[in-house]
This record gives sequence, structure tokens and C-alpha cells, in this order.
Amino acid sequence: MHIPVLTIDGPSGAGKGTVSRIVAKKLGWNYLDSGSIYRSLAIALLQNEIDLSNINEILSIAQAMELAYECDDELVVKLDGQDITAELGTETTGNIASIVAAVPEVRRVLLQKQKDFKRPPGLVADGRDMGTVIFPDADIKVFLTASAAKRAERRYKQLMEKGIDVSIEQITSEIEARDCRDKERTIAPLAQAEDALFIDSSAMTIDEVIARVLSLVPQR
Repeated sequence: MHIPVLTIDGPSGAGKGTVSRIVAKKLGWNYLDSGSIYRSLAIALLQNEIDLSNINEILSIAQAMELAYECDDELVVKLDGQDITAELGTETTGNIASIVAAVPEVRRVLLQKQKDFKRPPGLVADGRDMGTVIFPDADIKVFLTASAAKRAERRYKQLMEKGIDVSIEQITSEIEARDCRDKERTIAPLAQAEDALFIDSSAMTIDEVIARVLSLVPQR
């Protein structure tokens, strides 16, 4: 039985999560937020006060952690039964996730956890390497991006709405540093698959991006 897969890759803050989640809901397909897997690991490492230079302990935590996803209007992620959704979007979590995601051994441990999301009737997967590494044979591939300045502006508004006082200059700097790490890591770097459709969302609304992605799915 063929299980269709739609991958949406791109840098942090490009809108991958929102677009992928809504597209999956409209199609009635399963949804994989690969970034949440690495971010969940980051939270587990923080909770257990693991030194990021201790690869063995990081791998032990990665192998043992149990994740559960509830996806309706919003994604709810539970780590070992604990709702960690609110912690997933913090800058600290994102920075640690980016660091551990560059470790080859960590990526190998989490590889199968991601592949297991491919179930009927289909899968929408978003991340950095969904179309290049995890699901290279995906039926439809999208590379979604936006300028660093636009992504920083969006992130700034999100954090301010949550009452978190931050500097847009700091956010821009962190986004640029994360982009650099993601593109330059030796294992599964952030890159556009050759057969992926490039979408720059800098001047697009979320609804426009969703409509563009849905138009790629035949006979939906």
C-alpha cells in the first residue's frame, strides 16, 4: 500500500509548522513536526541537567524518552507524559536543539522515531532534512523560507504576545547563527532538495502559502 508523503523543509521561523499542521488537517493526514523531536530532547536534557559535551548521556536520554503528539488546532507535545508544549518555543530550547541536532549519533537515534510517523492515509512532515534525508522518496517536496529579518519580526511578535520581553536584534542574531549551524553541519545540513518547490513566504500570508502547498496535492 502506497502511503503518500509531503515534506516541507526550511529554516527556523519560515512558517513550516503552521503551514504543515493546517495542510495535514485539511488533507486528513498524519503530521510530523521533526523539530519538536529535537526540541523535546533539548527539554529532557535541561530537565536532567545533562552536560552537552557528554554524548553518551545525551544518547541515553534520546533513546529513553517517550513522546506523544496531539494535533488539533494546536500541536500538543508530551514528554514522558508531561505536557511540554509551552517550553518548545523558547530560544533556549531552540538553541540546544540546534546544537544536539548537529551530532551524528543523536540523528541516528532519532531517525526511526521520525520514520514511524509514516502511516495511512498519508503524512505531512516538516523540518530541515525531511525531503533530503528522512523521506527522500516523498511524493511532494517543498522548501519554505523567508528573509532572516522577516522571520525575526514574526518571532518578535509571537514572544511579545506571550509577554516575553526580547530584543529583535538579539532574535535576528540568533536566527542567523542557527541558520549558519544548520547549513554547515556535516550530517543532514539544511538544504533544498533538487525536486522541491521553492516558496519564499516573506511577502505571503499563511493562507496564501497553504493554498500554494495544497495545490500540489493531486486529487485531494
